Amino acid sequence: MANHDILLAGMPGGWELIVIFLVILLLFGAKRLPELARGLGQSIREFKGAVDGVQKEIQDAADTESSPPKEEEKK
Repeated sequence: MANHDILLAGMPGGWELIVIFLVILLLFGAKRLPELARGLGQSIREFKGAVDGVQKEIQDAADTESSPPKEEEKK
């Protein structure tokens, strides 16, 4: 139970999220919010793609190192 309380200690609750959203709405205006959300979504997609690419390269390198060298066939 104590670990659960520690994990939630820094997370904002319902009212805090509403206040944060209202402040963002006041700062940027209703017209710019969809544009900001679209840009944020695109950056998250690009970041995930880059992370997936790096993970694939690491996995390929690990597979190459772990596989034994192929022996040439003798004639």
